[in-house]
Amino acid sequence: MRNSANAKDGGRPGLRGFVRPAVLVVLLGGTVISAPFFTPALAQSYSFSDLAIEGNVRVDAATILSYAGIGRGQTLTTGQLNDAYQRIVNSGLFESVELVPQGGTLKIVVKELPMLNAVDLQGNKRLKDEALKGLLQSKSRNVYNPATAEADAAAIAEAYRVEGRLAATVDPKIIRRSDNRVDLVFEINEGKPVEVERLSFVGNRAYSDRRLRQVLETKQAGLLRQIIGRDTFVVERLELDKQLLKDFYLSRGFIDIEVLDATGELAAERDASFVTFTVREGQQYRIGAVSTVSTIEGLDEAEFVDVQRLRSGVVYSPQLIENNIARMETLALQKGLNFVRVEPVLTRNERDQTLDIEFVLSRGDRVFVERIDIEGNTTTLDQVIRRQFRTAEGDPFNPREIRQAAERIRALGYFGNANVEAAPGSDGEQVVVNVDVEEKPTGSFNIGASFSVNSGAGLTLGFSEENFLGRGQKVGIDITTGSDTVDSSLTFVEPALLGRDLRFKFGAFYRTSDYADAFYDTQSIAISPALEFPISEFGRLELRYRLFSDKVKNVAAGSSTIFDDEEAQDSLIGSSIGYAYSYDNKIGGLNPNNRILFRFSQDFAGLGGDVKYLKTEALAVAETKILNEEVTLRAIFEGGAIATAGGYTSRVTDRYFGNGKIRGFEANGIGPRDQAAANKDALGGNLFALARFEADFPLGLPEEYGIKGGAFLDVGSVWGLDNVTGTGGPVDDSAKLRSAVGVSVLWDTPLGPLRFNFSKALRKETYDKEQSFDLTISTKF
Repeated sequence: MRNSANAKDGGRPGLRGFVRPAVLVVLLGGTVISAPFFTPALAQSYSFSDLAIEGNVRVDAATILSYAGIGRGQTLTTGQLNDAYQRIVNSGLFESVELVPQGGTLKIVVKELPMLNAVDLQGNKRLKDEALKGLLQSKSRNVYNPATAEADAAAIAEAYRVEGRLAATVDPKIIRRSDNRVDLVFEINEGKPVEVERLSFVGNRAYSDRRLRQVLETKQAGLLRQIIGRDTFVVERLELDKQLLKDFYLSRGFIDIEVLDATGELAAERDASFVTFTVREGQQYRIGAVSTVSTIEGLDEAEFVDVQRLRSGVVYSPQLIENNIARMETLALQKGLNFVRVEPVLTRNERDQTLDIEFVLSRGDRVFVERIDIEGNTTTLDQVIRRQFRTAEGDPFNPREIRQAAERIRALGYFGNANVEAAPGSDGEQVVVNVDVEEKPTGSFNIGASFSVNSGAGLTLGFSEENFLGRGQKVGIDITTGSDTVDSSLTFVEPALLGRDLRFKFGAFYRTSDYADAFYDTQSIAISPALEFPISEFGRLELRYRLFSDKVKNVAAGSSTIFDDEEAQDSLIGSSIGYAYSYDNKIGGLNPNNRILFRFSQDFAGLGGDVKYLKTEALAVAETKILNEEVTLRAIFEGGAIATAGGYTSRVTDRYFGNGKIRGFEANGIGPRDQAAANKDALGGNLFALARFEADFPLGLPEEYGIKGGAFLDVGSVWGLDNVTGTGGPVDDSAKLRSAVGVSVLWDTPLGPLRFNFSKALRKETYDKEQSFDLTISTKF
């Protein structure tokens, strides 16, 4: 008296059951037949003097009896027999189970589930075997479990869904082998990716759809839809996009912003989606009156007012408030005042759309950091994460500092995800800070090609590791070849020397050039260690040393006698010390739409060696966004000067050239030139100065194309020589102003931001070499 069923391998089993005493069957495929042993009329008790096990090969009889929970001579009801049957079935070890009473003997007949001989994937191209097999619980040499196979198929389908392939299907199939073994094969139909065909917004008035699309992580499918992965529809990404939209509006004073909805509709063919975000912007608010009060006896709030960087009329931003709170709490710590908290109280003025800010200094709870626990960092050392905290074990607990530490950890770029939370400690005055990180690859090996109008085509080979040996160190090796240059470089950066905000840098390079636009070659080699550290909120100072050797060689016949003199000096060795100061308000600036960058450096060569000069360079950049952030205006001022000493005469390896700084001219197209020489060589200059004015603006094309327009005006000059004795007499090295105007097409591609410049020289010398078109990598400051 038995239940039985048959199924084709790889398909869904067919089922048919019989209610007869003590016979139940579980079949391969995961479907269970469960029926009472008897109808109510036949219900009775049983006692078996003997128990027999049949059909087991790998699983011993004692294990089966332990699952059954039946003893010899034990009186059992039909319900207890059913329970014993279910326990054996639920062990997951058997394809079928039968309980067969034969007189005083209960026979337990089992058919073991097969062993997995191999687990394979078929049909996957988008996702590699290594990535998918890491998701599987079914493993070779384990017992085959139909439920586990189904769960594995679901996990694979989920991986494809995250990649935007919602139509992907996964079908687990088995192939029977000898000795009760099977191969498990997951047949995958990847389907096509579901691209975001359109990103639209409802309720936005202050900012256009084009501007808001730039904020989102999700992108519309465009010209490069086969390359860009962010234009696939991923449901989970919508939550991130909603938060990005909210943060964008909040940072621009829209304190009532609500992202009401984010919906994605699939096309009938399931190969495209249409995503719509619904927002309620509210009104933009600015800072009104700013005041500071103290509830701590004896604490003078005037000192805290002095460190504030907040003024009326500025557009409100949460980051602006956080920055000022951090300054005041830092001052409290410097004064030895622990547990001082600064809480902002905001009062809304509906009439003039301002927010009055009152900073309240109060005494916080006496809570200490008991310990900082770090998990998930399999490669990164604990110390790399710990040094992002300004708080150590035993210090007063500051929730704001913990949040800022979490942001610093995420900003490292070593982790795909980083969560930092505070949990109760061993008593009411202790907290434990838990850090849970998920590491991601930080190294890259690049082989690529490059092109520029001046240098032609070239090859690039590079290796970089942002988290070398898990120590947070950066290592980079690059070899770049062009039609006229070979450049090899090595860089190493230790971001926290001695556990402090002290950056150690080491660089070395070897460069040879065979210029297509010059009649000489050069060879340079250098090593340069440096230390960099902060000296203000936005300012950093670098102290550096440089040991170098330069050589001018292969000067062609017909070149200037100035180059002949420089070639005759052969290789010269230089040794210099220097410093570089930089100021950048991009991080923590009062206005996210404005930026000021300033760099100033000086290098003193003459600490031994043959080269003796003082080189001074400066760069200033001012940038702002207007017209609802659609248009970017930029002004760039740059200059440099070389003052030689000790009878040293500057060489071509020291001097400045145009080098594309003034568009509309070739790299060596401006500056002093020996016109008496047959080759009319560009000699470069000890001095240069330039001003560039740029505007970037939309062209009306879909944002997903990544194409914008630009216009520019460049003004500047290169001048000044130590040796002015040219081939036919003195060379004119006076400052002569050059200028050019033009338009640009900016294309943000996966290969990098490209800039196509179309220029027209306005002011020039007759001997200058013009260049009306140029293709460059767009500069990011």
